[in-house]
Amino acid sequence: QVQLVESGGGLVQAGGSLRLSCAASGSTFSIFAMGWARQAPGKEREFVARISANGGLRDYTESMKGRITISRDNAKNTLYLQMNNLEPEDTAVYYCAAGPNMFRLHVWGQGTQVTVSA
Repeated sequence: QVQLVESGGGLVQAGGSLRLSCAASGSTFSIFAMGWARQAPGKEREFVARISANGGLRDYTESMKGRITISRDNAKNTLYLQMNNLEPEDTAVYYCAAGPNMFRLHVWGQGTQVTVSA
């Protein structure tokens, strides 16, 4: 089973940028589709970006499209999420997830907090 550890969260002002990382171990990273999801207080967890195992396919949620980029480095067993022009509404715990395809992501990391101040 793959294990996932997120990092890179923090406090940023509105309009700022963050890059989240997700380090994978315990299994062959390159065979897994991956994704990033977020959960704000009182809200359900929602996926914001997904990427196929070889990186050739990517999918973004409409609310963040144009402001985020998902990428992966299979040689480094690492998934990334570049987030630009952040808004206070982006404040949430961000999780990475892995699975057999982009729409079956069921192994989760512990999450990293992103807080965007106005």
